[in-house]
Amino acid sequence: MRNFRCLMNFCFGCFFFFFFLFCRDQIIEMFDHAYGSYMKYAYPADELMPLSCRGRIRGQEPNRGDIDDSLGKFSLTLIDTLDTLVVLNKLDEFEDGVRRAVRDVRLDNDVVVSVFETNIRVLGGLLGAHVMADLLRQRGDRMQWYRDELLHMAKDLGHRLLPAFNTTSGLPYPKVNLRYGVLNPLSRTGTESDTCTACAGTMILEFAALSRLSGDSIFEEHARKALDVLWERRQRGSDLVGTVINIHNGEWIRRDSGVGAGIDSYYEYLMKAYILLGDNVFLERFNIHYSAIMKYISQPPLLLNVHMHNPTVSVRSWMDSLLAFFPGLQVLRGDLKPAIETHEMLYQVTKQHKFLPEAFTTEFRVHWGQHLLRPEFAESTYYLYKATGDPYYLRVGQSIVDKLNAYARVPCGFAAVQDVRTGTHEDRMDSFFLAEMFKYLYLLFSEKSQVPIDIDDYIFTTEAHLLPVSLSTTQLPFPVAQQEDLFTHSCPSTETLFPNNPSFAKTIRDSYKYLTGVGRAFHPLPIRCEHGVYRVKLVAEVSQTPEEEVVPHVVQLISPPFLGRTVLTAGPAKFGMDLSKQEHGVKGSIVKALPYTACGPIDNTVELKGHIALALRGDCMFAVKARQLQEAGAIGAIFIDHREGSNSEETPLFQMVGDGDSTEDITLPLVFLFSREGAVLTAALEEHHNVDVLLLPKERQLGHGEDNGKIDERLTLVMLWCFQTTKPDDTLSMSQGSKDSRKLNQVLLKEEEEEELRREEKSQQQSCRKATENERTKLCSADSSQTPNSNRGPDTNP
Repeated sequence: MRNFRCLMNFCFGCFFFFFFLFCRDQIIEMFDHAYGSYMKYAYPADELMPLSCRGRIRGQEPNRGDIDDSLGKFSLTLIDTLDTLVVLNKLDEFEDGVRRAVRDVRLDNDVVVSVFETNIRVLGGLLGAHVMADLLRQRGDRMQWYRDELLHMAKDLGHRLLPAFNTTSGLPYPKVNLRYGVLNPLSRTGTESDTCTACAGTMILEFAALSRLSGDSIFEEHARKALDVLWERRQRGSDLVGTVINIHNGEWIRRDSGVGAGIDSYYEYLMKAYILLGDNVFLERFNIHYSAIMKYISQPPLLLNVHMHNPTVSVRSWMDSLLAFFPGLQVLRGDLKPAIETHEMLYQVTKQHKFLPEAFTTEFRVHWGQHLLRPEFAESTYYLYKATGDPYYLRVGQSIVDKLNAYARVPCGFAAVQDVRTGTHEDRMDSFFLAEMFKYLYLLFSEKSQVPIDIDDYIFTTEAHLLPVSLSTTQLPFPVAQQEDLFTHSCPSTETLFPNNPSFAKTIRDSYKYLTGVGRAFHPLPIRCEHGVYRVKLVAEVSQTPEEEVVPHVVQLISPPFLGRTVLTAGPAKFGMDLSKQEHGVKGSIVKALPYTACGPIDNTVELKGHIALALRGDCMFAVKARQLQEAGAIGAIFIDHREGSNSEETPLFQMVGDGDSTEDITLPLVFLFSREGAVLTAALEEHHNVDVLLLPKERQLGHGEDNGKIDERLTLVMLWCFQTTKPDDTLSMSQGSKDSRKLNQVLLKEEEEEELRREEKSQQQSCRKATENERTKLCSADSSQTPNSNRGPDTNP
């Protein structure tokens, strides 16, 4: 047995060795294709246009607006890629690239660039490449000709960015002219009044590294000042920051708060500044922000955007792909459970749409279909694998590789996807694809010995450039501040806390396995506000707790030819009219809302008024739809699932909940149908045009609880129960002479006779119990001699 176990371990080790080797070779081949295409078709242009097989030179291609502010005529892709060459052990190509950069790149161009993008891509690229070049030079076998040329270029660029900080607040302008600065009459910039939080708060790593490598403190001082301003301007009640801020007076322009676009790397740089520089102030600020994020924004597996001044209010129903970095940051923080949950959600979205759309709804539908080959999901996958040792994340990484090759690869590189729903390409390959994506993928499938540097000696910038942690001015012992929180003042040791335990991550992931409906159905519930804090209910393949118990409702079709025989299982709502308190439910004719999603003003209000509306799930919250339909005059609403094939037999019912705001203004009865049941209802409407339904709890549906033999007969009563106005006679007179009316009268009379007989029998049984023994014998024996209908004849024995 021992020998067998050893053999199995050996085979398992061989499998992983060859699997890793295959994946690394595949990733290197992809990198060669992308980088080689840039160098062949685009260099010295800033970027490659992979569909046109030529370089993108600013001013020679149609203007794309702010996107082009990344381009500064400084061979952006080359500089952004240099330290990737070292990580992938392409040291000859690295040395050649450094020579080209020193020889060809000029930074005094009369061009307006983004301060943020130029800092993270170009300054970070120069610094990372300098650190690598210096390391190789010290080893003695390469780069002996190198004399810190890249560092001198970085310092030159840093001085060209400094004019952006010439504001009253200390927050930088968002743009700068590389030759003329900001306020120069020739600069063509300096009129901007605001910037994003990430734009102002993502300078400290590069600027501090530049100061410490060059000996000039001015760069770090300006970056620290900008961080100080953002910290002081946080909302003190929630400890959150907004998305856009005025650079002159520090007032917030956009007060929505999240961890995605506009804010993302501000939080990242607080944590990483502590790791790089060893200054506790950054960690203290990060921990305060992080507590607020986990309280208001992180509702696993979702990451919401809320209002910074009122964080119990959600400000939008979609998420952007940039937040995919956050699970990786949570790994650095040591908070693995929510990292695993959010990462799994993102993975399910990629399985549904092939890539992460640029933005997707809280129901995981495409909001913006573009995919720019962003690396954030690969980044978090790398961190989670290193923290857990779970091979699952290797499979995730392999899926990223496979999809890039299948859906983004073109003859001249890799092309961004214009729309994940159609698979159409866009003629762009951003520099971050080479700077980040291939670093994280290669490192995911590499052991330490297979990388030419010790990766643990470096911190990744937001552009994945490598800065040495030795830049720290103090060697902190990473003390533990509180016994109950191992991470308050420490960088977590994954070897100690999460010792390669794949089952740890699996038990968390399994709850989100079918989150988007891929595989067996699994449906997230919208967000509701409970005691001032958002919560997300997720109905998984487990028995529900009492808190999650859902009372089934139905949509019962009652107009001819259905007559109540067609009953569709529906889910209830936590807001709107409580149908359990309506004795006979709510009846009405159904009409499709236009637009069908009911997320905007209703176009067919005349047809909808006084009817029950049909609306499609998605694109906005249920409460938004309900308000639109209520305003249009609807008397009820049936929401139909947009996920094709979902049904109540395979998918647990859930209760629709509000949008986090008060829903007391919504008085409509609301129910939810899965896709298959919804198709039955819409098909009935298309065929018969006028379909009446009842909305009510399942236990109160007409015919409920009766044996099948009686249901068909009794369901003809539906015409009476549902269409009467004041009394049965009124209804009968409206359908006088019809066959249904005559049958209805017959059934009604029979029901009345049977009910009266039951009442008299019950009365006699009560009399028997009260009589004396002799009287009971006499009365009961006399009763037994009568036929069931004898007491309905004339009373002949008074």
